[in-house]
Amino acid sequence: MAVHLRLQRFGAKKRPYYRIVAADSRSPRDGRFLEQIGTYDPMQKPHAIRFTTDRLDYWLSVGARPSDTVRSLIKKHRKEAAAAAPAEAAS
Repeated sequence: MAVHLRLQRFGAKKRPYYRIVAADSRSPRDGRFLEQIGTYDPMQKPHAIRFTTDRLDYWLSVGARPSDTVRSLIKKHRKEAAAAAPAEAAS
């Protein structure tokens, strides 16, 4: 069973909201999934990206392959977390 990290679309027409899930690659986009590991809201300014970091790291460590979009969201999330870490240490 190949596991992929991908987006699951929710929300109304022209008001998307996404869950980031670990799913079997054979499942449909909005179908069954193994675990929800985050959310992405592109309608907020700035875009809201949230991950359960320990579960994200787990799925990546066991070989789950992120989709192109999820890969870019992970990079943005980690970049924002790294920028926030020195600010928290200075407080």
